[in-house]
Amino acid sequence: MKQVLQDARSGEITVAEVPVPQLQPGCLLVRVAASVVSAGTERASLEFSRKSLLQKAQARPDLVREVISKVRRDGIFAAVQTVRSRLDQPQVPGYSSAGTVIAVGDGVTDIQPGDRVACAGAGFAVHAELACIPRLLAARIPTEAGEVSFDEAAFATLGAVALHGLRTAEANLGDRVAVIGLGLLGQLAVQLLKAAGCRVLGMDLNSSRAELARSLGADAIAVSASEFRDLCAEYSRGTGVDSVLIAAETSSSDPVNLAGAVTRDRAIVVAVGTVGIDIERKAYYEKELDFRVSRSYGPGRYDAAYEHKGRDYPIGYVRWTETRNMEAFLHLLSERKVSVAPLITHRFPIERAQAAYELITGRSGNPFLGVVIQYSGACEEVRTLEVVHTSSGGAPARRPSTSSISVGLLGAGVFAAGTLVPVLKASRDTTLIGVCTATGAHAHHAAQKFGFRYCTTDDTQLIHDAGINTLVIATRHHLHASQVLAALGEGKHVFCEKPLCLSEKELRSIVRGYLGMAATSRPALMVGFNRRFAPLTTRVKSFLAATSEPLALHYRINAGYLPSEHWVNDPEQGGGRILGEVCHFVDLLMFLAGSPIVEVEAHTVGHSARYSGDNVLISLRFANGSEGTISYLANGDRSFSKERLEVFGGGAVAVLEDFRRLELLRSGRKQVIRSRWRQDKGHRGEWAAFTGSIREQGAAAIPVEELVCSTLATLRVQESVSTGKRLAVETASFIDSALQTSTKDQ
Repeated sequence: MKQVLQDARSGEITVAEVPVPQLQPGCLLVRVAASVVSAGTERASLEFSRKSLLQKAQARPDLVREVISKVRRDGIFAAVQTVRSRLDQPQVPGYSSAGTVIAVGDGVTDIQPGDRVACAGAGFAVHAELACIPRLLAARIPTEAGEVSFDEAAFATLGAVALHGLRTAEANLGDRVAVIGLGLLGQLAVQLLKAAGCRVLGMDLNSSRAELARSLGADAIAVSASEFRDLCAEYSRGTGVDSVLIAAETSSSDPVNLAGAVTRDRAIVVAVGTVGIDIERKAYYEKELDFRVSRSYGPGRYDAAYEHKGRDYPIGYVRWTETRNMEAFLHLLSERKVSVAPLITHRFPIERAQAAYELITGRSGNPFLGVVIQYSGACEEVRTLEVVHTSSGGAPARRPSTSSISVGLLGAGVFAAGTLVPVLKASRDTTLIGVCTATGAHAHHAAQKFGFRYCTTDDTQLIHDAGINTLVIATRHHLHASQVLAALGEGKHVFCEKPLCLSEKELRSIVRGYLGMAATSRPALMVGFNRRFAPLTTRVKSFLAATSEPLALHYRINAGYLPSEHWVNDPEQGGGRILGEVCHFVDLLMFLAGSPIVEVEAHTVGHSARYSGDNVLISLRFANGSEGTISYLANGDRSFSKERLEVFGGGAVAVLEDFRRLELLRSGRKQVIRSRWRQDKGHRGEWAAFTGSIREQGAAAIPVEELVCSTLATLRVQESVSTGKRLAVETASFIDSALQTSTKDQ
């Protein structure tokens, strides 16, 4: 399918052929008929992308501080790699569209294929022939009154933005309301206010837009600030207007202060557009004005539980959500109380989308207002539901030779694209065959950047591809277990980024499925515990080899704050930071101790609601008598070193700082090893060990018993946090129990 993509480095707009997006549970697959180009949001994004690195840095000093902090902590090469990886990710513009539903995901019951819907949401309602839309970001186009065209319905998101602005302003029947800025949002606001029974005064420096507002219902208009002051005084008989909606797009604070000048006492001023908010205190203080910022489409916006998981707010408590705002706007369109046809100045087919962006950035020099991208719908006949996940960019390879590692990659997010895949690509005996992501844009980008032979949004295509003998799993954590089992079931080698799974039930299934195979036919199974393969870790292990007594290990991680709404903290998708990241450190201590974990205990540090149980103190006991502690902390300063490991035993001490500095001390002699420019956490080493075990058909890079032990121990750590109890980790009995269950099932 065709989709508009934007290069984050240059701002270049392209129309690319990408795979159809994956239909997710709780979502709709929509064949798009029309989408609206936002002259405000999309133009700002485009102009930022076109800035030089220096200009970007000047515009976003907060990001510059993050980069400097990373350079100090991880080294310049790691920082550069992170910046490049983020700039390499394609941007997918668009957030307001309309089309026809062609498929519904699990859990959607109130919308059926064939329904006509308006769609919302950045990253969802993109400029593409097909889009995967979460249920609550779609609104059915009504049919009971007048027919609403797709071009009209595509404005529903913008209509919801304007409507939420009205609700934020508490505009009521008979109120005198001023609208500053008569672009798309301002024109829609004027019509909505008139439909609500308000008297509307509009102001825009562009006289043609002001006249358009008059033709659409504004009671009076002005084209200068002084004229607008006089107009508001005249229509309010000198008292001032009841509320002001600012729909302008400018960095200047003039609109905010003009609003303060034309209002009555205790009026409400609402910023709907992006404007400067350097408020002159005198007017706002003397009138005791209420200044508000209207947040997008309405309640539910930016709430992942609402938008992504479909958890609606009860109508008795939240009458007007973003979805219900969209529905209300569509009904007003249907009843012809609002008209968007006069606002549409340009239409472009998807093939000519670049021209639309030349227009909104002013490069063409032509005036514009509403810009619509249209889609022919030609893919309707050739892409049925059974083949919506077709690949793009080539055909699957033939069955690989036994000497080659032929890789299929599931997931190509920032970590995979920035760290993992470059390691795979640099490996001489690794061939990149197919890549799968949930969205076609990212799959297409990864295939082109790294040279995969094809891309897709259907994970089963890679799992069943006979030309792939190794699956690399870098998807979100809740998918790991099912994808591991599916790949093993096809006899493929599996490299799974941590964690292996999110529950004991899933771990039991993996153990049963893997160890239940005949030993001679088992593929390789690996979890991405890269730190044990880091060069400096290897030095520590060698240094301690002569130590026969138990070790004391102390690991401090300055993990940094992560918002509670981040997907890693989502119990369903990420499992939380203990399962998602602490497993790394559990595995490393077990590796250095050279002994399985037999007991764990964990407690959280008292914290406010700011943290999601991220400050955890963990105690590990090993079978050989060694003891380990992990302090995983999110309440520190990110500029401080992230990781510090100290190991004591046999009269020796090893101190590893951020995988860049290692101190080894024994008998009064100290050796210091430094890596000034590059931080190596073992990603290259782990892949070399994994592929080597496959080629040589030798011992596993990490014995499966250790994978099970570290995973089980991490699950027990999470349980200990909840219960406050010290818990046993009985790996051998856990494996025996899983295998006995397998035997009973047979």
